[in-house]
Amino acid sequence: MKNSVKNFLLPVLLILIIAGASSAQSIGLAPAQIVADFKPGVPFEQELSVANNGSEAVELHVQITDLWYNDKNEKVFTAPGTSPRSAANWIQFVPEKFEVVPGASQKMKAIITPPVDARGGYYAVLFVESKPVATNKETADGKRVFTNMRIGCLVMLTARNSEAYNVNLNDLKLVPPSANQGLKLTFSVDNESNTHIFPLARLAILSPQHKLVGKAESEMKRFLPGQKDTMGVNWDGDLNSGDYTAVLSLVYGSHVETRQIAFTVPEKVVNGTTTASK
Repeated sequence: MKNSVKNFLLPVLLILIIAGASSAQSIGLAPAQIVADFKPGVPFEQELSVANNGSEAVELHVQITDLWYNDKNEKVFTAPGTSPRSAANWIQFVPEKFEVVPGASQKMKAIITPPVDARGGYYAVLFVESKPVATNKETADGKRVFTNMRIGCLVMLTARNSEAYNVNLNDLKLVPPSANQGLKLTFSVDNESNTHIFPLARLAILSPQHKLVGKAESEMKRFLPGQKDTMGVNWDGDLNSGDYTAVLSLVYGSHVETRQIAFTVPEKVVNGTTTASK
């Protein structure tokens, strides 16, 4: 099974200072994100680890939810099986409840049993949540305030050899560089694929002689199936006045979508006099 986690496997650390408590409670979960492919109908396992970086023992339990997005492209965590392409009901945690003493860690296994007819991408979140702890705070009606910690690992799975990619690149808008700002290129990405992508935008700026005069790269961004959102790439260099071509390459996995945008850098006007810009 291919398991690609790259920089997403950096441990997630959550620190919660409980009001009125003498010390901070701190737990860390690794990995923060699992990106893997699987063979439909064949169970597999993923290992996780929770570390207690605080000074007191912490009682923890696990919770599994769906992972999807809303119309604002915000992540939403709903009950297992209620979102499109849910993997939550495939997953079982071992152990489900445990205590971690200060300075120690607890290893866990996520046992994943995909159905034989799985195709494309499926998603879930594995949460680790602490037992509520009383603080010295009270509500307006005199009730004790409790607080707890919850951290999660995003799970993004793909049925092997079933990916059907269909990524649309639209709404390209380029603002040429000026004396006050660099070049800005924005565009929309519509992922109509049956699985997730992590696109990266690369920009090349060519002179009229087709020579490379500038280049830039965007941050990588996550798109689930059916998700549409904007991306952008900026370049802060200088250009003389004249005509140029911007070549945008959207890279996701082994796929590349390319667009070209012609643009002009105008001559500057200083005190009523036109001068060549740089």
